[in-house]
Amino acid sequence: MNNSERFWNASLEELKCGYILENEHYICLLCGAKFEKGIIYPDEGTLYEAERYIRLHIEKNHQSVFDYLIQLDKKLTGLTDRQNLLLRLLYQGKSDAEVQKEMNIGSASTIRNYRFVLKEKERQSKVFLAIMELLKEKDKHAPAFMSLHKTFEILDERYNVTEQEREKILKKYFPEGTDGPLDTFPKKEKNKLVVLYEIAKRFDSERTYNEKEINQILKEVYHDYVMVRRYLIDYGFLDRKSDGSQYWLKSDSKRKEEEHMERKKELKRLYKEWKPQAGVYQIKNTKNQKIFIDSTMNLKTINGKKFALNLGGHVNKSLQEDWNRFGEEAFVFEVLETLKVKENGYFNAKDALKKLKQKWLDTLQPYGERGYNQKKS
Repeated sequence: MNNSERFWNASLEELKCGYILENEHYICLLCGAKFEKGIIYPDEGTLYEAERYIRLHIEKNHQSVFDYLIQLDKKLTGLTDRQNLLLRLLYQGKSDAEVQKEMNIGSASTIRNYRFVLKEKERQSKVFLAIMELLKEKDKHAPAFMSLHKTFEILDERYNVTEQEREKILKKYFPEGTDGPLDTFPKKEKNKLVVLYEIAKRFDSERTYNEKEINQILKEVYHDYVMVRRYLIDYGFLDRKSDGSQYWLKSDSKRKEEEHMERKKELKRLYKEWKPQAGVYQIKNTKNQKIFIDSTMNLKTINGKKFALNLGGHVNKSLQEDWNRFGEEAFVFEVLETLKVKENGYFNAKDALKKLKQKWLDTLQPYGERGYNQKKS
């Protein structure tokens, strides 16, 4: 069993720990490192038994299981970039107010709304897991699918390969067995993926190779070893330095962790540069053409209004009633005008925004049959 298979077959508790015990070895689910049970391992003058040492290994090489999991591709985590950053900040122990300030979105109540969405996602995940576990007990015809390679660059229908199909493909392209040479290189994407996955097993996740060593291994696989090497890199099985001096199995090594740390810093920088812009917007009911006009100091938080409507908690009751009646797909959100900020002299943004909103109220008259706003007496 390779480490990707171990990862996907692990229980929730094992994933949280980041390692499993297999054949008297503690194996890191994050990179495949093995430590024999009963052996004492030294580190900086201190001796550790194997299980304690693998915990130290995870801390030193992956920071934590959370840090490893959160940097996986969004197709594996199901998280948006914003949700990803939010979870990272919360894991650091920041308060809602601190998270709001760092992400520069909405208010502390907006963060609480995001927490609610994530909690809902957790509940749904638990129910779905329970359903799938119960299904396994009854579904006697369910095929076993090939495991996902965690560093594969594109996750799509090419992974729709059962174990039975995989065995058939490998027998076709490796007639002398998977340790032998490749007969021909497949053209079909699905077959290509299966073959590359098998070839990648010939590399040690703990080693760094030079180009000559890589070529020597691949020459034993196929005569056009340069092409195979390129595909292994393109498909996310191998990684290398830009100058081609070093290659390694792309199995979440320290280099991978450093790349994701840089990505996290870049993501945080982008959010900090994401300056809020005030303005006036409308919510239009496409069924009856009624509109609701409002203003906000941060137009990026309009989606929070949609969130409130989906929860049934919008302050405008008539708008909420129609939202419940027609559904989210019947409404469109449109920015009517952004607030132009004066660079010189005194400028009261809230007062200017209030006047801007009144201008649009006077222009569009969203009252009675025309809209959801209430005229002030």
